[in-house]
Amino acid sequence: MAFAVEEINHNSTLLPGVKLGYRILDSCSRYPWALQGALSLVGGDTHSCGQPVSLLIGAASSTTGIMMSRILGPLSVPVISYLASCPCLSDRTKFPNFFRTIPSDIYQARAMARMAIRFHWTWMGAVIENNDYGHLAIQVFQQEIQGKGVCLEFIETVHRETIVSDARRAALTIQASTARVILIFCWYTDTKAVFLELAKMNVTDRQFLASEAWSTSDDLLQDLTISKVARGVLGVAIRSSTIPGFENYLRSLHPSHRPDDEFLRELWQKEFGCSPGGSLQKASIPPCSGTESLEEVQHPFTDTSQLRVAYNVYLAVYAAAHALHSLLSCPNRDSPPGNKNTTCSSPKHIKPIELLQHLNKVNITTPQGERFYFQGADIPAKYDLVNWQNTPEGSLKLVLIGRVDGFDLHLNESAIQWSTGSNQVPVSVCSESCPPGTRKANRKGEPLCCFDCIPCAEGEISNKTGSLHCDRCPSEFWSNVEQTACIPRQLDFLSFNETLGITLTTAAVSGVTVTTAVFVVFLYYRKTPVVRANNSELSFLLLLSLKLCFLCSLVFIGRPSVWSCRFQQAAFGISFVLCVSCLLVKTLVVLAVFRSARPGAETLIKWFGPGQQRGSVCLFTCIQVIICAVWLSLSPPVPQRDLGFQGSKVTLECAMASVVGFSLVLGYIGLLACTCLLLAFLARKLPDNFNEAKLITFSMLIFCAVWVAFVPAYVSSPGKYVVAVEIFAILASSYGLLICIFAPKCFIILLRPEKNSKKHLMAR
Repeated sequence: MAFAVEEINHNSTLLPGVKLGYRILDSCSRYPWALQGALSLVGGDTHSCGQPVSLLIGAASSTTGIMMSRILGPLSVPVISYLASCPCLSDRTKFPNFFRTIPSDIYQARAMARMAIRFHWTWMGAVIENNDYGHLAIQVFQQEIQGKGVCLEFIETVHRETIVSDARRAALTIQASTARVILIFCWYTDTKAVFLELAKMNVTDRQFLASEAWSTSDDLLQDLTISKVARGVLGVAIRSSTIPGFENYLRSLHPSHRPDDEFLRELWQKEFGCSPGGSLQKASIPPCSGTESLEEVQHPFTDTSQLRVAYNVYLAVYAAAHALHSLLSCPNRDSPPGNKNTTCSSPKHIKPIELLQHLNKVNITTPQGERFYFQGADIPAKYDLVNWQNTPEGSLKLVLIGRVDGFDLHLNESAIQWSTGSNQVPVSVCSESCPPGTRKANRKGEPLCCFDCIPCAEGEISNKTGSLHCDRCPSEFWSNVEQTACIPRQLDFLSFNETLGITLTTAAVSGVTVTTAVFVVFLYYRKTPVVRANNSELSFLLLLSLKLCFLCSLVFIGRPSVWSCRFQQAAFGISFVLCVSCLLVKTLVVLAVFRSARPGAETLIKWFGPGQQRGSVCLFTCIQVIICAVWLSLSPPVPQRDLGFQGSKVTLECAMASVVGFSLVLGYIGLLACTCLLLAFLARKLPDNFNEAKLITFSMLIFCAVWVAFVPAYVSSPGKYVVAVEIFAILASSYGLLICIFAPKCFIILLRPEKNSKKHLMAR
């Protein structure tokens, strides 16, 4: 401050003809002393200069700044702080006389929150000072991380008056926590106490985030005891700047030029071990020779490489000087004497409220070329980002790795040395991020950052890390095995290549083969009594229809197409009607033959001659042909993708556009079958050796049972198994008819030829 005042006093353009004076009082970080000193300066005590000061530069803490601003507010005395960073001080309604040359903690807390988000530190701990600085800073930090997936495992508070016990408690909490990144909003002396406790516990695996209050502390950087604990610290620091001529000014200082300067006298005693002339000498301290100089001394006092707080003080002095310059300027100096609009103020009669008004309008360029102005109480936010790195000597050094400009974070990640000693970013999470294919599921009663990873359900995916929910795939897509992407569903239909298709095809081909063999046997033995007695013409027609029934089942296998969908139902309906018609006519013939044996019934057999039998079969079959033709012409089955059955496959099937048409086809077959069963049942007690009705009864019972069971199985079967159920019903009923009707006859023809005689058949 003294340098800035002297520099301004030697400036011919700034405050010409006016010399600035100053008084410096040390509050020793005690609130009462700070208030007492401030009131004595403003009031002008009688022990020194009687003239009261018009502006105060001070308050190294936010709490002191709040107290001073509130007490001096009614007097309109401006207060410019170089270190009070509490966001509350930005409120112009409460603190209209307060200004500062350090940014509000809102910006550093936001910068630290953005670093946590940038490095994916979702599980952190915090140690804060138990005052406005700590509480408001952590409040802003929590507001910034809200909804960003970052949680605080703990918040420990420390207080300067009870720092020994508080530091011990905070260190134990850090040691026990699972968080690997710890945020510290404390004064550097309190931070040191916490670090010393951690060093005793040998806790060296934590990454610390530093606030500007301790991020550049030489006291911590040079302490070898805590170097292992504090290495890798990443911190927000008050921006540094150069002050031209300041180092020369410091090195030229000498007690002989400033005999009343207590600070210099103490420095000389500690650095050179002697007592400057004119001071009260102690017996153990020899007097100085007068040749001692700071020119070659390496001391933190003379190190001007990183001026941070000092630069803030420098800015505060210049802000005050420019406000005073504006106040003392006379824009109407050349006006006529009678003009009363002059706004000049006399240096001897400066009113604090006038200085306050001009301070609000300060907008200058500093000697370093930096534009400087107040936004209310604040200046534009600028910070340095620093990293504590190891040196060969074992201590730590401060390395600049980025900067903060307002809300923008500029960071050189490759230059950072982390607490682990490597360039790998430390991991600090309560739960590892959920990989693609899973979603987060919060644990009951725990913070949002602690969660379990639940695999997505089938048909759902998550294609990024840390998904909150799984997305359902579109209707024609399904999730892959990893549940990370939707892939087109595989077309599924009953094919000839799969096991089920091969089995059904084999059964159908076997049925055709057996039917053909029976046909050959009957053809070879067509003149024997067994074949002739059982209406050989209808038997051959029945065998032909059974062969068609077996063959029509093959049409249902394979990829459905427009024509296959139409043909399969028509082939099925007509083949089975032809088959059942033959059995029905056979049964009618048996009944007619036995009825005609009664007196007066001779003419009955005329209605069931060979021509009438063929005509009846043709009539019954034509009715089914008409039903199928109308159905297929109006609303035929069409190939359709069935998406209703959830799975990785989409079924390609023949969809019934008209259930009525299909029901009529099945209903007509059922009507003929039931009629045949009823008639065969009535004819079952006719002479056995000449009676085929009993065999037809058994075959029709099997036929009806199969198709009654078919309906619920067909309705409830999923996907391609609908087709398999229908094929099975076709094959089962066909085999039932073939075996029940032709197996006994083939047994007699081939294995009991002695029974294949007219005598045996005519016997009762």
